[in-house]
Amino acid sequence: MTVPVRIYQLFDDGDVAGIDDVVAPDMIDHNPVPGAETGIDGLRLLVAAVRDGFTGTRHEVIYQGETADGWTVCQWRMTGTHTGPWFGTAATGRAVSFTGIDLMRVVDGKVTELRHAEELLQLTAQLTA
Repeated sequence: MTVPVRIYQLFDDGDVAGIDDVVAPDMIDHNPVPGAETGIDGLRLLVAAVRDGFTGTRHEVIYQGETADGWTVCQWRMTGTHTGPWFGTAATGRAVSFTGIDLMRVVDGKVTELRHAEELLQLTAQLTA
């Protein structure tokens, strides 16, 4: 299992502690969650937020490519049901499906650098429509 696929599995399982197995302690997140620190703590916060805000989450990898120098790009789709608070939005009970793209640098089996873009407009429209 590749490191990105393992990270998506941690999101689906809500396994905050498992992040330590696949993310370097000094990882740099170039676009962390607003109000969160860049790095591993910010990623832990995001895994917990997904775990607390959604049930039945599933990440499907749509595309994955790797370079010889350790970069991996993944396009993914997350589905689930909004059953808890999500960054200020109370639970709606609605099914959601949205996509994102991650660019990760993996060194010695751990993510050392991360750039990501989620289609939050897709998600917001589903939660507030």
